[in-house]
Amino acid sequence: MIKSLLIANRGEIACRIIRTARAMGIRTIAVYSDADAKALHVRSADEAVHIGPSPAAESYLVGEKIIAAAKATGAEAIHPGYGFLSENANFAQAVLDAGLVWVGPKPESIRAMGLKDAAKQLMRSAGVPVTPGYDGADQSPERLAQEAEAIGYPVLIKAVAGGGGKGMRKVDAPADFAAALESCQREARASFGNDEVLLEKWITSPRHIEVQVFGDNHGNVVHLFERDCSLQRRHQKVIEEAPAPGMDEATREAICAAAVRAAKAVDYEGAGTIEFIADASEGLRADRIFFMEMNTRLQVEHPVTEEITGVDLVEWQLRVASGEALPLKQEELRINGWAIEARLYAEDPAKGFLPSTGRLEWLQVSDYSARVDTGVEKGADVSPFYDPMIAKVICHAKDRDAAIAGLRQSIGNVQVWPVKQNAWFLFRLLDLPDFKSGRMTTGSIGDHLEQLTALPELPSLSLALYAGDLLYADAWGDDYARQSGIGGFRLNSDRKTSVRLLVDGETIEVDPELEGDDPVFDLAIGGNAGKYYFRNGATFHVQPYRHDGTGHHSAADGAILAPMPGKVIAVDVAEGDHVTAGQRLMVLEAMKMEHALTAPFDGTITGLTASAGAQVQVDAVLCVVESAEE
Repeated sequence: MIKSLLIANRGEIACRIIRTARAMGIRTIAVYSDADAKALHVRSADEAVHIGPSPAAESYLVGEKIIAAAKATGAEAIHPGYGFLSENANFAQAVLDAGLVWVGPKPESIRAMGLKDAAKQLMRSAGVPVTPGYDGADQSPERLAQEAEAIGYPVLIKAVAGGGGKGMRKVDAPADFAAALESCQREARASFGNDEVLLEKWITSPRHIEVQVFGDNHGNVVHLFERDCSLQRRHQKVIEEAPAPGMDEATREAICAAAVRAAKAVDYEGAGTIEFIADASEGLRADRIFFMEMNTRLQVEHPVTEEITGVDLVEWQLRVASGEALPLKQEELRINGWAIEARLYAEDPAKGFLPSTGRLEWLQVSDYSARVDTGVEKGADVSPFYDPMIAKVICHAKDRDAAIAGLRQSIGNVQVWPVKQNAWFLFRLLDLPDFKSGRMTTGSIGDHLEQLTALPELPSLSLALYAGDLLYADAWGDDYARQSGIGGFRLNSDRKTSVRLLVDGETIEVDPELEGDDPVFDLAIGGNAGKYYFRNGATFHVQPYRHDGTGHHSAADGAILAPMPGKVIAVDVAEGDHVTAGQRLMVLEAMKMEHALTAPFDGTITGLTASAGAQVQVDAVLCVVESAEE
């Protein structure tokens, strides 16, 4: 058995691996960048090594630094986690060449499945059904456009080296193909250093079904059943569950057998996932499920498989890497109950899911009824350099209805401030009829996006009680209350009929004498900062309105602000241009994703300061759209 392990990763997955390794008596070594110097995974490990500046390209993606850290600390093995270098065959080979143990599949297996076009060709030869499409070598825009026409719209453009939803675009009509291809290739180059793409037929009622497989170096390969990851946004998974709803035994046997054939075709060792797309227009059927790709690593959603099988997949990884045979045979694996996972992210659903950065001044995610895998804690910083995941919340129960109910309760109890987060979006999503009935598709979130992302409302009684507190303070001569425009209440005088408050930056008038029942619980953070209220996963910041004459640019007056630190990669307008509401003005690259900034209304571009290639800070004014009505 391995005695010491370096984890070439950060955050939640690094903490997850450390937890299992410690239980197995294995010494753990963490690596960290400047931004992660005080991170939870650093303090959880037995030892930690600094590997460079905050950008991943200068730290977590530099294989030489990670191998050097392993040698310097006497580590026997390297576990890559997921993301970063986990599916980099050259890095895996370098680890082996350095005389270290690689906790993952053989480099040749990673190569065989690393490029989606080659993987599809290999799967065809192994008798695994694949999605109709084009994966040829001719990558000219003209040939790709011709192939898209031949396949028939809509089509999906996918980066051959892609993953995590990056480098993927759905195209509905020929007129949109060229722009979508350019954007897809640009994102693929930035994320993977490879802009080659393939085309697939877009399936109109798609379900994303994947199978967990595991192999050892004794010739054994098993599956640990399927997961359903159909609830996605921009091809990124949001809710995952195991088993898949509506999966009968015959279909399960067929899809899992195909997954095992796929793994055996590349002589697979370790943990891997075979991803399928299912045409669910008539339910799940074995003849309508097609291979998409293989992820040659541990998946983010692996906890739901662990919960229904009772297997610690990280422990299996470490045992297999140590040369042991798989702990269980296929016939010894069983499904027990139902498990569902939700990904809690630092992002703002009401603003297009823009990532949110900053310090987690308050964080409460743990819940007695759920498993919480996290890499942050109260007081930690959400950095702009990495994926903005706060935690994964997983509920295991006897059946699907109970698992949904338990997870929804846990998500509803999430408390985070001042960083924006998506718990209230998840809370609504878990109540979506399509999901609760098991009839969701990969388009369900998009189909109901307006309903799911409409801003939640704070019950009026909470606001009334707060307003009453401010009036009471004013009655006793509180200067701050008077400066906030609340003045006018005095003993024996007419009552104040309304109080002006700021709720998450919006000005509202509140009746301080409203009565009723209010289920909200609030956390007062003191003094002039107001209060934070938590309800069904949402956070509301309530403050007195100030008459201080402060003026600043905001979206309301047409200013286009940088939503986070990032790089401007495209500017589509010039000073004096006339634009229409919704027109793309520029593209900002931040947190490994592209974010289009659009015109809030019809108008004229003024004050354009943004230029392609420029680095900008959060809330920087990039340009202003002067309303055409002014």
